[in-house]
Amino acid sequence: MRTIPTQRITEAVAALCIEANLRLPADVQAALDAAADAEPWPLAKTTLHFLQDNLTAAAAQDLPICQDTGMACVFVQLGTDVHIEGDFEAAVHEGVRRGYGEGYLRKSIVADPLRRQNTGDNTPAAITVHLVPGEGCRITVAPKGFGSENMSQVRMLKPADGVEGFKQFVLDVVKQAGSNPCPPIVLGIGVGGSFDKVAALAKQALLRPLDVPNPDPFYARLEAELLAEINALGIGPQGFGGKTTCLGLAIEQMPTHVAGLPASVNVSCHATRRASAEL
Repeated sequence: MRTIPTQRITEAVAALCIEANLRLPADVQAALDAAADAEPWPLAKTTLHFLQDNLTAAAAQDLPICQDTGMACVFVQLGTDVHIEGDFEAAVHEGVRRGYGEGYLRKSIVADPLRRQNTGDNTPAAITVHLVPGEGCRITVAPKGFGSENMSQVRMLKPADGVEGFKQFVLDVVKQAGSNPCPPIVLGIGVGGSFDKVAALAKQALLRPLDVPNPDPFYARLEAELLAEINALGIGPQGFGGKTTCLGLAIEQMPTHVAGLPASVNVSCHATRRASAEL
């Protein structure tokens, strides 16, 4: 049995909050660069270059890559042979509090969804814990801005809708979102499970690097087909037209009831942020 003190959890989360907001993941940066090189529409190409310039300036000046530094979504893979010495969730929240304070990151969390009073420190975090074998502890912080989060949808499709109905739902979400989520976008897509599980699948899908396809060949092909069809919509960067509406997408699936076909799309903008650490 391995013991991890909560102080290490707090320190790791604080550092990851800052890192995730100041540096774009390498796979997302590579996808953006490739899109800028390949984009044939002049206005779209120029817009993509503006986004690249923004990332360069943010890195040079240690500034956030997006003004919306997001809700801190914290994903933890916790080994079953690990003992956390202290209050684990309190340690995560304290890490977010420190990270957003020390990093001078915008605080965007309200304590109550209807009464709207800001908590002042971007807590509480949205924490997801998965138990895994072993003595490891992997923490990923994925700040999620709500300009894109607000464009996300869950739909309870009918089994008869099948693959084509599922694909049409994804395309409809992108069409309805238009320029609002600050395209080019990244999509996390969930299918299966139940009403609550399918939304979690879509958020989890955003953690997979864009250059890693689904391990199931059926879903890998479906990912490629959807990406091509989305980029054929012509929405383009910031909605100005072009072939670069989506930089990449990932589908995560799980078993479901015979009478259902839950589907969910979690929309993220080009500044899809995540940073991880192993403790």
